[in-house]
Amino acid sequence: MAAASAARHEIRALLRAHLAAASRHGHLTRHCSVCHRLQRLAMELDRGAEETEDESPTGP
Repeated sequence: MAAASAARHEIRALLRAHLAAASRHGHLTRHCSVCHRLQRLAMELDRGAEETEDESPTGP
């Protein structure tokens, strides 16, 4: 679970860095392939974390 959290943090940091670098060039997030891919990765990680939590044993 810690790996998923670290991966989400890394993806969000990459997205923030990309947006900061692209902001001076008339960047449109909805048309940007990098933003789109990073967003999909973050969503996949969130979905995977939810599935992992659902499958974990509950109690002794």
